[in-house]
Amino acid sequence: MVSTRHHPRDFPSPEKAAKELVKSSPAPTTNGTAHKWVHTPSAALTIWLVVSVPLVIWDAGYVLLRPHSMPGGRLHSPIWTPYALYGTVDYIYGWPAYNARNGFTAAQTVMNVVETLGYLYYLWIGFVWLLAGEKVVAGRTGAIALLVAFTASVMTLSKTLLYWLNEFFSGFDNIGHNDAASLIFLWIIPNGLWIVFPAYSMIILGDEILNSLEQVPPRRPGRPKSS
Repeated sequence: MVSTRHHPRDFPSPEKAAKELVKSSPAPTTNGTAHKWVHTPSAALTIWLVVSVPLVIWDAGYVLLRPHSMPGGRLHSPIWTPYALYGTVDYIYGWPAYNARNGFTAAQTVMNVVETLGYLYYLWIGFVWLLAGEKVVAGRTGAIALLVAFTASVMTLSKTLLYWLNEFFSGFDNIGHNDAASLIFLWIIPNGLWIVFPAYSMIILGDEILNSLEQVPPRRPGRPKSS
């Protein structure tokens, strides 16, 4: 008769199985150092932030210093002269919204400041590591920088979409007076950049976060406490 019994070694314990799984899971490395996660800053994202962050700071200065930064104000020329035109294209930045005490402009600008602080942190961390001769940001510092940049990108995209939706649901109250050319070249394209690039940043940074989570080995099953 053929025996149907198997030796106990054919059935490893859950603890042993967990150990084998941990051993077989690849650990993120940097410069040959095991168990140390790294983040490589995206060149496209870095270039976008170098260009966009000064523009956002310039924009925030205009909004938060109104009415002094507006046409006729003592701070308007020469720093914020272009807003004399833009304020006639988008009333949310012009006298109509200011005189109506519309708080949306300042509210979204405060959110801009929060996002910009996050982006500045990301750029600073990358700059420090670049000066140190490193091409990657390693360990917890890199993880925090990645998380901050991803969060700020989500905030930027969400706020910009809210900005567009505010116009849609108000019947284009602030921009509906423009002709097609002015609307496309002075409002849609400039503001659309703050949808395209944050969305791209979310994709590449989110993919990196997801890949990092997938590489984390499973935790060893906990043992019940003895009574």
